[in-house]
Amino acid sequence: MSHEKLAEFIRAAAEEFGIPGAAVGVWVGGEEIYACHGVTSIENPLAVDENTLFQLASITKTYTATALMRLVEAGKVELDAPVRRYVPEFPLDDEQVTVGRLLNHTAGLDWAVIVDTGEGDDALAAYVRKMGELIAPPGTRASYSQAGYNLVGRVIENVTGLPYEKAVAELVLGPAGLENSFFAAQDVITRRFAVGHNLGEDGTLSVARPWKGTRANNPGGGLVSSVADQLRWARYHLEGDATLRGMREPTVALRASSLGDAIGTAWFLRDVDGVRTVGHGGSANGMFGELLLVPERDFAVVVVSNAGPNGIPFDQAIVRWALEHYLGVIDRDPEPIPFDAARFEEIVGTYDIDAMTLTITADGQEPAIEVRIRPEIRAAADTELPQDHAPFPFGLLPGDTDEYVIIEGAFKGQRGFFTRDATGTITGVDLAGRLFNRT
Repeated sequence: MSHEKLAEFIRAAAEEFGIPGAAVGVWVGGEEIYACHGVTSIENPLAVDENTLFQLASITKTYTATALMRLVEAGKVELDAPVRRYVPEFPLDDEQVTVGRLLNHTAGLDWAVIVDTGEGDDALAAYVRKMGELIAPPGTRASYSQAGYNLVGRVIENVTGLPYEKAVAELVLGPAGLENSFFAAQDVITRRFAVGHNLGEDGTLSVARPWKGTRANNPGGGLVSSVADQLRWARYHLEGDATLRGMREPTVALRASSLGDAIGTAWFLRDVDGVRTVGHGGSANGMFGELLLVPERDFAVVVVSNAGPNGIPFDQAIVRWALEHYLGVIDRDPEPIPFDAARFEEIVGTYDIDAMTLTITADGQEPAIEVRIRPEIRAAADTELPQDHAPFPFGLLPGDTDEYVIIEGAFKGQRGFFTRDATGTITGVDLAGRLFNRT
C-alpha cells in the first residue's frame, strides 16, 4: 500500500470533515509511514509534519498507567492496595477504592473534578483534596474517569517524591526514547505545534482557547507529542516486556461500548473482524487523537487532528481505512432496529454527571441524545468552553438488550446502553464509557 494512497485519503477526509491540519503515522511491515495534511492554525498557519506537536488528551492515560506499572514492577506499589495507602490526603476513606481499580475505571469515581488548582507543583495534591462522592460502588462496573487517572498521577508523585511530569519523564518517556513529548507549554512553544479549532454557530472555524487544560489534568490528558513519537510509543508497547504485555490483558468487560469489549490496564481492547486491537483515544479543546495497536500483526496507526466537532469521526475514518487497506480488517457499525415508540416511553428523560447533562427525546420518529455542559459550569468558567454538540440521532439495537448506537453526527458509531435497578426501572445511561445517572 503506497504512501500516496494514504495521503490522498487523508486529504479527501480532511476536506469532507473540515479539518485544518492532521498527521498520521502507520507502523506496518517493519516500516514507518507518515502522511500529513494542512496547517497548525488558521490564524498562524504552518505546515503540519510528523514532528508537529499535538495534544494527545486522554491517550496520555496510557503513559500514566505505564509509569504506575513500572512502580508496581519495582515493588513500590501494589495494585490491590487502597489508594489511601499512597495518597493519605484522598478524602474518601474507602478501602475498596484501590490503585488497580483506578487503572481500569472501576473505582466508582465520577468523570472529573471541574476545578483549576493552579500550575504549581502542588496542583495535583490540591485537586485530589477536591474529590467527592462515588457514583457507583467500587469494583461493580466500569465508568470512564478522568479524575481517577489524575489520582493515579498523585500516587506516582507520592511514591517517587517527584512532580508527576518529571516522574513520567524518568519512568517512561526516557526509556521509550521519546524526545519530542512534553507537558509544559514552555517546552512546546519553542517547537512547531498545532492548536485546536472549534466550529461556531455561524458554521466557521475559530481557534480554540484555552489551548491546554490545567496542570492537575496532566495525568489524565496533558501530554503534547508528535505522531513520530507516538509510533515509537506504539513500538515500545508492541515490542515490550512482560509488564507491557500484561497491560493488554483484559481486567473488566465492557458492555455495548464503542471504546472496546474490555479494558486492560488503561488500554481498551476490542475484537475487530477477528483480530484483537488495543487502543486509546483522546479529545481536547478542538484537538483529537486515536492510537491503535494490532499486536498479532505488529501493526499500529496513530492519527491526530485539530478541529471539533468532526475530529472524532475524521480520526476514526482514518483508522478504519488503515485497518482495511493495510491488514484487510473491516470495522463496521451495528445496524439499529426501526423506531418503536413504546420502547422509548421509559427511556426519554434527563441524565447527568458532574459536568454535563444528557437529555433523551423521542419526538415523532426521531429519537435523539443531547449532551450539554451544565450552565453553572459555563457561567463559572474563566475561559471559553467548547460549543455544545447538536443532538445526536440514535437507535436501539436488536433484542431486549437496552443497547443503542448513535447514527449521525460527531459521535456516529458510538455505542452505549441503559442500566436498570432491581425493579427493572431505568436509572442510568452509558455514553462513551461514562455513566450518566437519571435525575
